[in-house]
Order: sequence, then C-alpha cells, then structure tokens
Amino acid sequence: MDALWDSINVRDLLSARDLSDPTCPLSAPDLRLLIQRLDSHSLHIKSKVQSYIVSHHDQFSNLFSLCNDAVSQSDLISADISDLLRLTSDRPIEVEIRDAVEELTAKTREARTSRELLELARVIVGTSERLKGAREAMRNGRLRFAAEEVRDLEKALRVRDRYGDVVDQSEGQTEPVVYGLLKKEWSDCFEEIQEVLMKFMETAVRYERDTCRLRVQYQLSLQEIDGIELQTVIEAMDVVGILDYGLAKVADLIIKYVVTPVVNHGVPVSFLEELTQDSKEMTEAILNILPSAKIENVEGEAIYLGIVQVVKFIYKCICFENDSWIQSFGRLTWPRISELIICNFLSKVVPEDASKLSNFQKIIESTSQFETALKEMRFISASDDKDKRLTNFAENVEVHFASRKKTEILANARKLLIQCDFDVPQEYTRKGPVFKTNGMAVNSYEQVVDLLFLTGRCVVSKAATQLMKLVHQTLKDVCLSSTRVALEFYHAARDAILLYEVVIPVKLEKQLDSINQVAVLMHNDCLYLSQEILGLAFEYRSDFPSSIKEHTVFADIAPRFHLMAEEILQKQIQLIIFNLKEAVDGANGFQNTHLKQQFELAKFSVDQVIFILEKIHIIWEPLLLPSTYKKSMCMVLESVFTRITRDILFLDDIAADETLQLQRLIHLMLDNLSSLFESLTAVGQKEKPQEDLLPSVDNLIPSLCKIRKLAELLDMPLKSITTAWESGELVSCSFTSSEVEDFIKSIFTDSPLRRECLWRIEKSRF
Repeated sequence: MDALWDSINVRDLLSARDLSDPTCPLSAPDLRLLIQRLDSHSLHIKSKVQSYIVSHHDQFSNLFSLCNDAVSQSDLISADISDLLRLTSDRPIEVEIRDAVEELTAKTREARTSRELLELARVIVGTSERLKGAREAMRNGRLRFAAEEVRDLEKALRVRDRYGDVVDQSEGQTEPVVYGLLKKEWSDCFEEIQEVLMKFMETAVRYERDTCRLRVQYQLSLQEIDGIELQTVIEAMDVVGILDYGLAKVADLIIKYVVTPVVNHGVPVSFLEELTQDSKEMTEAILNILPSAKIENVEGEAIYLGIVQVVKFIYKCICFENDSWIQSFGRLTWPRISELIICNFLSKVVPEDASKLSNFQKIIESTSQFETALKEMRFISASDDKDKRLTNFAENVEVHFASRKKTEILANARKLLIQCDFDVPQEYTRKGPVFKTNGMAVNSYEQVVDLLFLTGRCVVSKAATQLMKLVHQTLKDVCLSSTRVALEFYHAARDAILLYEVVIPVKLEKQLDSINQVAVLMHNDCLYLSQEILGLAFEYRSDFPSSIKEHTVFADIAPRFHLMAEEILQKQIQLIIFNLKEAVDGANGFQNTHLKQQFELAKFSVDQVIFILEKIHIIWEPLLLPSTYKKSMCMVLESVFTRITRDILFLDDIAADETLQLQRLIHLMLDNLSSLFESLTAVGQKEKPQEDLLPSVDNLIPSLCKIRKLAELLDMPLKSITTAWESGELVSCSFTSSEVEDFIKSIFTDSPLRRECLWRIEKSRF
C-alpha cells in the first residue's frame, strides 16, 4: 500500500512540469485533465485495496475479533470501577482497614509486653530466689557460695557504677519499684553476710590482755553455724569485696597491742609462736608477747626484727601466705606503723649536732634492710615509692636535722620576742633607776648600737639585739654546713627576722596608739634591723656554700623594716600634732585675753602645749638618732607655732591690754621651751662640729622666727611696723602683706596715719 501511494506524482499528470513557475499558470483544460487522471488513479487504488483486503480476510477477521474482546473487557472494568466507587462512597473502607491495622498493632504490642513482663517476672522471681538461697547458704555455713551469689547479684542489679560507687537514684533518675525492692533486699542480704563475716573475724583473732598473747582460731562457730574455717571466712570477705573492712579491726588490734610495744623504746618485747594441730588440721596459732631485758636500741634492729616477726606471723597464720591478702593488710597497717617508727624512733635519733650525721648511716642501712624484708613478704609494694617511707625519712636525715634546728631557732626567736620587755636603760631616762621584774638592772651596753650605714648610735630593745645575735649564730652555722642543711638554716634566719614583724606590732598594739618610749624603741628596732639586714650579705655570703650563694638574699627584707620604722615615727608625730592641736583649740582662738577668764583659758592651753613638747623632748632626745630627733622635733614645733601665729593674726579687733597679754603668752611659751631649743642647737653642733656658721633654731623652724617677731609687733608703734615691712624685715620672717595689713587694722583705729601706712605697705609689696 505504501508503494501504491508513493507512485502518485501530480507533476506526471500535468503537461507543465514546473508548477512553481508563476509565468505558466494551469489552464482549464489542464485542470480537467488533472481531475480525470486523478479519478482514474483513485479507481485503480480502490481496486488494489479491495484485492488486498480480500486476500487478507482472515487476518482482518482476527483483528476485529480481538478489538471486540478488548472493548468487552473495558466495559467490565468500567462496571467494576463503578461498583467500587459506589461502595467507597457509601462505606469508607479505608477507615475500617486503618482501625483493623491499629488493633492488630496494639494486640501485637500487648503480646510483646506480656512476654517481656513475663520474662521480667521470671528474672525477678529468679533474683529473689537467689537472694533467699544466698541467705539460706549463709545460715548453712556455705559462706563462699553465699558470697559469690551476693557478688554476682550486685552486678546483675547494677548496685554500683563502673567506678565502684553506689548508684544514687535520688538525682532525677527513676527506677521500677520492684527493682528498688530487689536492691533493698540485696542490701539487707549484703549487710547480713557482712555482719556474720565480721563476727567470725572477731571470734577468730583476739588479744588476751591477761596473758599478753594474740590468739588465732581456725575452727569457728557462731550461733547455729559450726565448723567454719578461718580461711573460708577470709575468702568470702575477699569475694564479696569487704576484705579491707573485715581486716580493719584486726589491724587496729595488732597495731595497738603488738606493734606499739615493739616500737616503744620503753617497753622492749620478744615473741614466741605456738601452733596447735588437731589430726591433720591446724586449730589455732598463738603469738606470745614476752617482756625482755631493756637493750640499747640505737640502730633500731630490735624494732625492725620484732615487726618482721609479727608480719611473718600475720602472713602465715592469718593471711595463709596469700599475697593479695597480705598486701591488703599492709595497706591498712603500714602507714600507721611507719608513722609510729618515725615519731617514736627515727625522729628521736636524728643527731643534735651536724658533726654526728655520719653516724646515722647505720640506721639508714638497717631501715633499708627492714623495708626490703617487708617487700619480700609482699607486705609493702616493691614498685611504689610511697611505701618507702622509712628509707626516705632516714636518707633525708640532713633535712630532718635542719628542720628540727630550724624549728628550735624559730621557737627561741618567738620566745625572746614575746618575753622581752621594752625597757629603756637607766641612763637614758630622767627618772629613777629602771629595774626588771627580777630586780636586775638593764644592761645598756647591749641596747646601744651602731648603725652600719648611718652615722650615730641609738638605743634599741633587748628583743632586737638578742634576735640579731640568734640570726648571726644561725648564719655562722650556714657557713659550716652542707648545702641542704645550710639552705634550711638560711630560711630559718630569714623567718626569725620576719617574726619581729609579726609578733611585736601585735604585742605592742596599745603602746603604738599613744605617745611613749616603747614606740620610739620599736622605731629604733626597725631602723637597726634594716641596717643589720643590709649588712648580712656582705658579712656572710662569701663563706656560704657555693651552691646556695645565688639563692641567699636579705636585701629584700630591709626596706620592709625601714618602712615600718618610718610609719611608727610618723604615727607618733601625727599623734603629737593632734594633741597639740587639741591643746591650742582650748585657747578659743586667743580671743579677749584682756579678760581674766579668757587669759587663764589661753594660759592653760599654752601650758598644755609646753607640757606636751617637754614630754616628747624627754622621750625623744635620748633615744632617737640626733638627725631624726632634730627633723621630727622641728616638724612638731613648726606645726604648733604656725597654728598659734595664725590664730593670733586672725583676730580682727585687739585691745591695747590684749596685745600685752598675747605678748606675755608668747614669751611664756618660748621661755619654757628654751631647753628644747638648746637641744636642737646642740644636735646641729654634733652633726657639723667643724663649721663656724651653724644654722640657728630660727632657720630650722621658720615659724619660730615669725612668732617671735609677732610678739614684738604686738608692742610696736604703727610707724615702726611700717618701717619693718618696708625694710624687708617682716618678709624675712615669712609675713605677707595681707597679714601685716590685717594686723594693723585689728590693733590700730582708723586714722589718716593708719591709711598712710597701709598705702605704703601696699605700695611696697615684695
């Protein structure tokens, strides 16, 4: 058929070959010819088709039959779909399916849960039965089996975590009630078996005080449980995990009644073992503790031999030569045994003198052999250095010697600082002879010291001098000692010095809050100590062992004492200035001194100032360094004179009689302080004896010149005051123009002369 259609070509049916040529259009005859030819050709095609169909009639029949079947099947499917749609529209089957599936799932889950609960119930019942069986086994004497059951059930119930600690369910974690009940039942079972095992141990190992012997029984009975062996009891304790707890009381008993008498030098003992055997089994073992003749136990052999014998008895008769058990016993007892030996023997035989340290070598050797014997019996660990307590102590005997000496040095330093009274030598006081409580006079030569880096001498307390003697002796020992001992002695010397800083300020706390000689002595002590400390390195460092020279430093302490000395002195000065201020405040500004009552008030105030200044003069002059005395006294005088001068210059209206009374008060004060001024002049002469022109007291205390000039001004006429200002005399005494003007206005009434003088003063300001 395809070949038939492809044989038709329109160009072949036309006379004009090129149909696309616009210049040659088809004519009517051409079109009719084309139609005729197409009809003819169409008839030809139809005949061909008909003949093809006829020739293939069977194939076309089968095809049409197949198509008919397909259409029938489609109709059936369409009907089924319509029925299905009608069913789903009337009853939602997917809901029923879902409910059925959920019900099936729930039933399945319920069945699984029931199986799990059944299994859990089976486990719970089994666990409970095992616990009951463990209790029953314990009551029947099968202690090993009961212990194994308790151990296994502890793991099954997860009573402890992976670190061995008891699991705590109180912190937000919940567990089934039944599980908690099982754990409670296990705990009761554990406590019961623990109690039984402990009672067996108490029965097995006993100390008889009357006969002084340690008895170990191997066949044990308790209530209805008979025929239990001691080894079985210890095995059960080991299995259940209470071996250390079970052996603890035995360890306490042995240390208290057996080891302690061995270590105590005053009670020498010896041991005798007795073994009792019935048939083929051992029934008991006895360790008799017998007093022996007192021997000189210088090297510790008797102590070490006795303890080794005790440990052998424990290893053989209590631990049954089990390495694990003896190690547990050693962990319980060795720290206490070693501490007993150190406290009661080794520490007491540490030499008192450094020259005898070499004799300690025998004790070191015997101590090392003792620990080696204990290691062979597995009583102490061979690899753990912590168990070598005695050897480490003995080998460090130099350190212990130095530590003991350091303790003695610090104890002596503290004792002398606490007991020493801060008395002043008799010749340095203006009172009668000063005695101590025992009636002995103070030795002033010990308390008058030279300062290394300052000129002059000062008085210090006996505490300071004795402390420095102790420090010097300690540093001399440093020069003669080995490196380790020398380092301890060096630290002892430093700490002894620092004890003064700790003890004395607390001891003299009340005295430091008032004006007295004790505070001055403490100031001198601190100054003296700071100077001595600076000299220690120069005096001893070259003789120190070379290995510690780089580590020996004293200069860091000196500034602390120098600062403390300055703080004490400044506190005393401030206390004095405060007292002087209060005394001057009592004068009420020196107002109206022409009135008798006011004059008496002002005079009393001046007397108080004189008394305070004389008091500190008496205290300071003999004790302080001359330079310190001069500087501190000038500071105090400057303060009080400035205050009095200022109060008088502040008066705004001074009567004629009042000027005379003020002048009288100033002269009274200065005349009574003449001895004090002479002492300051004498200090200047001692400091610079070669110089002709020494600074006067007025130059040392600028306010002294001013108050003297003020006394003159109170009795000078107006013109003389003006002339003194113009000549610069008042300026040299530290007066200012405003002070002079206010002074003139307060004394002289307004007049042409006063105005002229004020104008001249204002004009000639410097």
